[in-house]
Order: sequence, then C-alpha cells, then structure tokens
Amino acid sequence: MLEARNVSVRRGSKALIAQASLAIVPGRLTAIIGPNGAGKSTLLRTIAGELKPSEGNVFLDGTDIARIPVARLAARRSVVSQASTLTFPFTVLEVVMLGATVPGFALRDADAAAAAQDALTSVGLHSFAPRLINELSGGERQRVHIARAICQMNTARRHPGERAAILLDEPTASLDLKHQDDVLSLVKAQSQNGRAVLLVIHDLNLAAAFADEIVLMAEGRIVAQGDPNDILNEELLSHTFGCRLRVEAFSDGRRLVLPNAISRKMGRGVAAE
Repeated sequence: MLEARNVSVRRGSKALIAQASLAIVPGRLTAIIGPNGAGKSTLLRTIAGELKPSEGNVFLDGTDIARIPVARLAARRSVVSQASTLTFPFTVLEVVMLGATVPGFALRDADAAAAAQDALTSVGLHSFAPRLINELSGGERQRVHIARAICQMNTARRHPGERAAILLDEPTASLDLKHQDDVLSLVKAQSQNGRAVLLVIHDLNLAAAFADEIVLMAEGRIVAQGDPNDILNEELLSHTFGCRLRVEAFSDGRRLVLPNAISRKMGRGVAAE
C-alpha cells in the first residue's frame, strides 16, 4: 500500500534519513522505534507525504505520492501528529469534523457532523461532542485527534479495493498508563479492521505489546525490521540504544525490555510468570 523505497532526506549536509525502505500494509500495525534523533518522525512524515525525499520515492499502490493530488492523498491516509495544538475554542465535535471537511470530500454539514459523532463513539467520547477541546485532559485530546483521523478515513471517497492508512507520531507521549492502553487499543482496532497503521513510539514495551511489526532505527537508518520477537533482543537493542538492556521472555512469547540495573534488582524473575 504505502511504500518508501530507498528514501533519503537531507538538510544541508546532514542526512536525517538515509536509504530507508519500508512498506506498511492493511491489517497490520507497524511501530517505528529507536533512540532520540534516529529519524523516526522524519520517516513517518516522509511516508505521509508531508516531507519530500531528497532521494528515493514513496509510493501509494505503486503511484509516486508526489503525483497524487492532495485531496486524493487525504482520502487514503490520515495523520495524527505528536503535538496538535488548537488556539481557538473549538468544540470536540468541530475538531473531529475537520476530518470530514477536507477539500474534495464535499460532504454536507449534517453528514459531516453525523460522521464525526460516529467517530467519537468509536473512541468512547460520544458525550464529549459539545465540550471545548482545550478543557480536556491530554489523553482525551489524543483520542479526539484519533477520532478526527478515523472520521477522515470513514468519510473519504475511495475506489473499490482501495484501503486506508493511519499514521501516528508518538500517540502516547505524556499519557499515563491507562490512557496509553486506551489510545493504543483504539489504534490496534483500526489495524484489525483492515487499515494499515504506522506509529512512532518510544516505549519499547508498548511496541512489543501492540505491534505486528517493528522497525528499529538509528542515525537515520533502518537497522532492523520484522517480528517483534526477532527485533526485541538484548544484543541488538543494547547496541542501538547505547546502553545495556535486558529482554525478558514470558511463557506466551511476549517480551519485556528493562534497563540492566532494574533487571538485576528484580532478580530476572519475570520470565517465570
């Protein structure tokens, strides 16, 4: 569906992304992980079409996205940025309706409002529609922006067989444990419903719990990509992050990544559960 082929992004003499290739496909959640400055968000924005690669190309179903009109691209993918700040006192419903009022969608106001309300219901915020967005908690605001992305994909006019993608940059940043689980469960449900999902995330254990595929980046390059159980191994992670990490394996195959010092204090006992 969305595929980056040998993509590089440069700013002056600095390579932010170097020869990265990555495909995201319907029905799977792909997580990009890596140290700060690895190029994770830059790669996501390039795949979304927000940044133009210095080299290489990004394709949507085989067509270079640089050749796809903005309205058509908006009908196929939506983006949830890490920091979505609104300075005007929009209501929650108005924010979500932005997803249905993309130029080219041509929905009537009543249809857009109904679609926005359905999207709010899907994220458990049906009753929040009249509230002001700036009055909500961080977790609630993030769910609103995910509802906007869902609304955009639900209302877009696509040809038969065309699938949709949602791209999210650090959707759990600054959220507590409950809201992390709420947000990622919503995101996971989108992939299980047949959409392609790509997210940037710092928490390795959340990536392990929710991702179908993990892409590990460092210094603008993709170091490894594949099944979480293959990527989340001690040697690879310790080398990439520049510190000693321990990976514990549960009996069901799940992985838990811990700094070495914490693992020693716990006696490496979690694997017995």
